[in-house]
Amino acid sequence: MKNVTDSFVSLGHWPSAGSFGFNTDILATNLINLSVVLGVLIFFGKGVLSDLLDNRKQRILNTIRNSEELREGAIDQLEKARARLRKVEKEADQFRVNGYSEIEREKLNLIDSTYKTLEQLENYKNETIIFEQQKASNQVRQRVFQQALQGALGTLNSCLNSELHLRTISANIGILGAMKQITD
Repeated sequence: MKNVTDSFVSLGHWPSAGSFGFNTDILATNLINLSVVLGVLIFFGKGVLSDLLDNRKQRILNTIRNSEELREGAIDQLEKARARLRKVEKEADQFRVNGYSEIEREKLNLIDSTYKTLEQLENYKNETIIFEQQKASNQVRQRVFQQALQGALGTLNSCLNSELHLRTISANIGILGAMKQITD
């Protein structure tokens, strides 16, 4: 340190005689050279450095501004997406409610339809039973009538002789003839 201060002090004591010499003190010359270089750099590089820093500042500000705009756009898109989600959720709930209502309606319709079908089948069954009963009753009547007729014919055939038979036929022919005259 003492050498550095001595070199500055010795600058003030240089002979002005016109002789030119080299300072062999490396620390003193480097410090002077460095201060000259720094002075020149500061003097001439101040504008360039200022321009570089201003450009860098502008790029940073532009990047921040763009980021803010992107953030605003992202927030808008997020809000729109949330609104669409709420709308879709409402529609899904409505579909769900409508679906459950439709299912209940279909279920009731199916139960009613099944009940009506069962009623119709019960009516058809009862009608079939009544029809079969009437059919059976008619068959029994026909059989009874046939048996009664056969019994009557058998009795008539056993009781009638040929003379009685001829008289009965003649009487019946006479009755038929009288009926014919009345109708004409």
